[in-house]
Amino acid sequence: MLQRPPNLDSDRRTTRPAVIPVRPEYALKSSLDFALAGVLLALLAPAILATMLLVKLTSHGPVLYSQTRVGRAGRTFTIYKIRTMTHDCERFTGPQWSQKGDVRITPLGRILRKLHLDELPQLWNVLRGEMSLIGPRPERPEIVEDLRFSVFGYDVRHQVKPGISGFAQIHLPPDSNILSVHDKLIYDRYYISRMGLAFDLTILVGTAFKVIGLRKLYQRLPRARLVQKN
Repeated sequence: MLQRPPNLDSDRRTTRPAVIPVRPEYALKSSLDFALAGVLLALLAPAILATMLLVKLTSHGPVLYSQTRVGRAGRTFTIYKIRTMTHDCERFTGPQWSQKGDVRITPLGRILRKLHLDELPQLWNVLRGEMSLIGPRPERPEIVEDLRFSVFGYDVRHQVKPGISGFAQIHLPPDSNILSVHDKLIYDRYYISRMGLAFDLTILVGTAFKVIGLRKLYQRLPRARLVQKN
């Protein structure tokens, strides 16, 4: 079972920067991200603290964990999440994608992941200007280095800030193999080519529907249509 992309020869790896498009609306999007993230963080602070307390009471290890992720233009930053797996579970294996039925996920962690409560600390990353509320999902640099050679055009997704939610995230499950990355990239390219405030609002509504289990209420464009338009 494929856990992560295969390692490639170190001399083939690169850290080439992504090309950043100039978009007039990007400054407005960043300002709205900052304002909305601040409001959400204030409103959801009790839920975040309660969730952290539950994690502390039900499993060993810190309640928060941090990882290095790749953001806009290939720059790395530190992402924060509420821990949903057993502590230090990748100590012997290195970075791995989570698979269906992953034994590393705690019982409480499965609930938190389903409700996406573990993602809430990333609102702090939005306030720091490292992430957006809506955008492609950021990946770890160890995996990105391999994906740049395994998936054609992968760096296109680094043209914009990564997001807590996104067009690909509300339509497709988390990455688990190379094929899933290919599919996600199609949706990411579609979002980047049509990025705007109205589209972001649609994705925010879709995110809310997904969290409460009403996924059929938002549009699910067939993969074929996305390929034809890109």
